[in-house]
Amino acid sequence: MACGLVASNLNLKPGECLRVRGEVAPDAKSFVLNLGKDSNNVCLHFNPRFDIHGDTNTIVCNSKDDGVWGTELREPAFPFQPGSVTEVCISFDQADLSIKLPDGYTFKFPNRLNLEAINYLAAEGDFKIKCVAFE
Repeated sequence: MACGLVASNLNLKPGECLRVRGEVAPDAKSFVLNLGKDSNNVCLHFNPRFDIHGDTNTIVCNSKDDGVWGTELREPAFPFQPGSVTEVCISFDQADLSIKLPDGYTFKFPNRLNLEAINYLAAEGDFKIKCVAFE
């Protein structure tokens, strides 16, 4: 899977929102947004799966601590459409990351790494980033 974007030194602080807007490929199978300290320490692996790895229209979330993946959590909400522009807002605090989906639905994922700042963002897969904003 080719990496579309990698950004480090983000310094996203608790309470701030990271807004990622992009275009989902017309033939999308899946895309990934990884947030954390670096590629081996990911507090949120956000992976909407259209049709891949046996998952259909499911969001899979996970974390990676020192290169080791945690337990996957699956979120049944799936407001993503192939060939559309979409936006996800992610904010976090000491306990959780809050992920706001394009339809306004919000769910939480535990901040398993207890990060106090998010410095790393990587996007890959069938998603072309148009805009990244901090609020």
